[in-house]
Amino acid sequence: PRPRVVGGSESRPSAHAPPPGRDEPARRRPFWREFPVLVITAFIVALLIKTFVLQAFYIPSGSMIPTLEVGDRVLVEKLSYDFHPPRPGDVVVFSKNLQGTSEPPPSLWQRIVDSVEELFGFPAGGNEDLIKRVVAVGGDTVAGRGGHVYVNGHRLSEPYLPAGTRTSTFGPVHVPRGDMFVMGDNRGNSDDSRDFGPVSEDTVVGRAFVVIWPPSDFRGL
Repeated sequence: PRPRVVGGSESRPSAHAPPPGRDEPARRRPFWREFPVLVITAFIVALLIKTFVLQAFYIPSGSMIPTLEVGDRVLVEKLSYDFHPPRPGDVVVFSKNLQGTSEPPPSLWQRIVDSVEELFGFPAGGNEDLIKRVVAVGGDTVAGRGGHVYVNGHRLSEPYLPAGTRTSTFGPVHVPRGDMFVMGDNRGNSDDSRDFGPVSEDTVVGRAFVVIWPPSDFRGL
């Protein structure tokens, strides 16, 4: 059929009218409705990263001076030890029972619950996290004598310590397979494996690899 004539001319569709057969675009949801979804998504992503990939730790004591000062913050990555065990020289964070004995890490569910509590500033579980340097690993025999550390009878090279640092006499200690012997770089003021013995590799949270705070001290470990 011919188009209807209005006022002597053929009617034409408006240039702004939607094409025939198409619906008008859906109205965009108000931001206040999307905001809670964005917050929850960001929270879940942050929680997963903190639990399985990367976590920041505050240094509360001077046991790692001069490598780490009180108030420093370090980043700890949690992936590398899925592929190889801790190595001598690594700076590691591990979980230690508050009663003084090392114990295996909590279950996956408990780790998630603990992470939520930590995100909101609440203490989590019955463990505390310590940061020390791995000196010897499973199968090694470690001892302190003459102010120096010896591993398997050989004096350990420790370039991360200031010149003249003296280590107290201890051992010899045989480190069982699956364990590690850890010490603080502040040898005169550190509660470490010289006091509580070797710790299980299963208690390791991750490897500290960079100082992120204060900005003036930003550096790798």
